[in-house]
Amino acid sequence: MKQDILLVIGFTWPEPASTAAGNRMLELLRFFKEEGYRVVFASTASQTGLSLDLKALAIESMPITLNDSGFDLSIKELNPDIVIFDRFLTEEQFGWRIAESLPNAIRILDTEDLHSLRKARETAHKKRITFSLDDWRQSDMTKREVASIYRSDLSLMVSTFEMELLTKKLAIDENLLLHLPFLLDPIDKERQGHWPAFDQRSGFICIGNGRHAPNVDALLFLFQEIWPLIRKGLPDAQLSVYGAYLPQRIQELHRPDQGFHVKGWAEDANKVLGRARLNLAPLRFGAGIKGKLSTAMQNGTPSITTDIGAEGMHAEMPWSGAIANSAEGFAEAALQLYQNKSEWTKAQNNGLAIVNTCYDRHVLEKRLKEKIDGLALNLEAHRRKNFIGALLLHQTMQATKYLSKWIEEKNARN
Repeated sequence: MKQDILLVIGFTWPEPASTAAGNRMLELLRFFKEEGYRVVFASTASQTGLSLDLKALAIESMPITLNDSGFDLSIKELNPDIVIFDRFLTEEQFGWRIAESLPNAIRILDTEDLHSLRKARETAHKKRITFSLDDWRQSDMTKREVASIYRSDLSLMVSTFEMELLTKKLAIDENLLLHLPFLLDPIDKERQGHWPAFDQRSGFICIGNGRHAPNVDALLFLFQEIWPLIRKGLPDAQLSVYGAYLPQRIQELHRPDQGFHVKGWAEDANKVLGRARLNLAPLRFGAGIKGKLSTAMQNGTPSITTDIGAEGMHAEMPWSGAIANSAEGFAEAALQLYQNKSEWTKAQNNGLAIVNTCYDRHVLEKRLKEKIDGLALNLEAHRRKNFIGALLLHQTMQATKYLSKWIEEKNARN
């Protein structure tokens, strides 16, 4: 009996110890391994010291290059049943090759978040103008990303907000989408019992990868406008800032005399979040759902965040902490929750309920398996219903294919 094969084409090599995207990819890889797939991970990127040890998980690695017809030969030989594109940029680069060389393979796009939404919000924030959904709809990146969704057999969406955005604002068929947020283990009483209590915790924490623009902006906002207000209300307050790849301008914010400690990468995010009393995430733009917030909930640590931070994360259940958008409101909420044990405990329990209701991996993995099984049985019929996807794939093959071949020939001559 032939073993099912999964090929993942990664935008980067996954770094679960430094990014939410890396954790997300690890969750998917583990799911397919547990389902008995032979898993092969390919990427054009260079590996780093924080890259996941795929070999330890019995996952094969396959370095690949852009504009290389050798890729076509390799994937034909591998002959995967499913191909996952890690973000729409990899689907743009390799989707047409997969469609041409492996017409029977199920093509899945793992969006991570809507990059176009994040970029449109960032642009509006920098221009100091109100974000407009109409501006998002008209942007070139939105058109590219939505085209990628249509060309794929299935797109995995982490955020309920983004699911609604695509189905209600752009009228994308729900059959092309699957809401699949983080796949987390439910929190039982035993695990909850190991959480440090309110009185055993101290200090604030802020955590986030420094290569992610929303995190850098949040840290600057925190340092310049929010932290002085918190220190005014709590003069001995201490904040620890963690994150891989923090840029120089963030490292220079290190002010021990002001209780602002920039500590860099945390080898174990669970450990540092679990001993802090309160997590701060003042995100002013972004998309998707936030790993820093779900990890805080997994460790019983309430969070103060913004509407953007909590967006699509809690299914209208009470938030695990507080949501505020202004510096004054954010600082006030942080001070109140930090010093109020009963409210803090209530927020912690809210987080537990959110994790167990919205992110139970057993429920979500069943949802994913049923969707994949359905596609495998009815792939041709599924594609016939997606005329726009077929049209866009045809146009992409005509344009991207020959551009890629021209680049390959040019490179061969140099």
